[in-house]
Amino acid sequence: MSGGCGDGGGGGGGSGKYLSILDAFSAVHQRVSLIGVVLEYSIPKHSKGTDYFCSVRMVDESHYSRGLSVQFFARSVELLPRIEACGDIIVLFDVEMKVHSKEIYALFNKKFSSFALYEGKYVSSFKPYQVSSKFRLKELDTRLVADIRKWLDVFQLDTVSRQSVHLRGIKVGECADLVCKIIHVYEVTKDERLLFVWDGTDAPLLPIQTERGNDEESPVLLQLEAAPLPRDILCTFPTVGTILRVRVDQGNWSLSPSSCTGRWVIFINLTFQVRAGLWCGVCKPFTKIRFVPNEDHLVLKLQRDYEDRVSSRFDRMPFTSFPWPSPITETEGRDVPFVTLLDIITYSEVTAKFKCVARVVEAFPMKAEDFRSPSGTYRLRLTLEDPTARIHAYVYSEDGETFFEGYPSIDEMRRKRNKLLGIEIIEEDEDGGPSSTSSRVPPMVQFCIKSYYVDKSNVWASRRYRIFGTRLIC
Repeated sequence: MSGGCGDGGGGGGGSGKYLSILDAFSAVHQRVSLIGVVLEYSIPKHSKGTDYFCSVRMVDESHYSRGLSVQFFARSVELLPRIEACGDIIVLFDVEMKVHSKEIYALFNKKFSSFALYEGKYVSSFKPYQVSSKFRLKELDTRLVADIRKWLDVFQLDTVSRQSVHLRGIKVGECADLVCKIIHVYEVTKDERLLFVWDGTDAPLLPIQTERGNDEESPVLLQLEAAPLPRDILCTFPTVGTILRVRVDQGNWSLSPSSCTGRWVIFINLTFQVRAGLWCGVCKPFTKIRFVPNEDHLVLKLQRDYEDRVSSRFDRMPFTSFPWPSPITETEGRDVPFVTLLDIITYSEVTAKFKCVARVVEAFPMKAEDFRSPSGTYRLRLTLEDPTARIHAYVYSEDGETFFEGYPSIDEMRRKRNKLLGIEIIEEDEDGGPSSTSSRVPPMVQFCIKSYYVDKSNVWASRRYRIFGTRLIC
């Protein structure tokens, strides 16, 4: 493709002559027609008025480092460009070149501007997949589209910031760019959405904040959403790697499950916080969301790393447990491969047996003297956590006898409890519990888990988990 301009027919009121992006920077306050490649594009959001807004950054051979920002306004989301992937080709007629805060950009005026979208270098069709209402598909010079596709064969489309982070490297309170895949959109309220995003890596372990007197009255949450997601939705999730919840104000963004689910995106300036002991992403007013093509080099690497990980016998273990989990537990079946907690939740059969690596974030009851009933039967519930999920797992009867290696004294059970919960130094109150607020990091240990049901008429809804074949040997 030439770095200058080309001729072509089409809609709008201009001459139909295309300018290169470099030449367009010298045409401020003029109407121009452009053709280029989509480098990045934003999710539609409400403007300050009644319109919807999105931005597109386009490049061509004359200006491929940063490109040109094009701002679109329309009465509805459907009238905005619905770009399928970065690397697609956009044709613009009669857009206005503007300048704001010393930055030059193009403005799509809904009164007279028009656009057309073509697939990028992987196709040979010259039929646009979307055109605006004022675009006249007549004698557009398809040679220019073909030339851009040839240029794309040698141009490395780099849409991801080198400063982007992986979930495995996030920090509390940090504001950073994150490349991830949206796997589900959950409606919290009419004006709030919860995005479930994933990149195949494990987020860092968080210290557990506990305060004696609240453990039993306010149990830890299993998830940030008000109720567990339906099983059919959970079964579509990848079962290895952290799934981060990201809160989005729907008043600012126009997010529909059909347009976002399954798409790779980059969050620009996403803030990472902790809520209820779980990682959470928060979109601030300055946060931006851009779609990322499946062919992006970082996306391809993340997917390869995930495929390598799920095919390995041991890589389903949390990264934080490498090179091996804490030795304070022993389990049956040394040759049984490990699974994640989400593997267990989404398993195709109601009753099954598993081996996993997880940590105990809560014990209920907390007092060691309450671990057994008056008749001496073990009865306690442990809340297990790994990077993929949290579950309640019960220690009951003879499985408790195995777990605690018989019937040790109350003091000995307290010591075992403290090891399991990651309480290194503890002051006991008169009830046998921590007397003040403390921060702890429970160790990652091995468990054998079996699933069962308590209601034959509704086996899935009554499914439970129980620890078996596991000894706490500390």
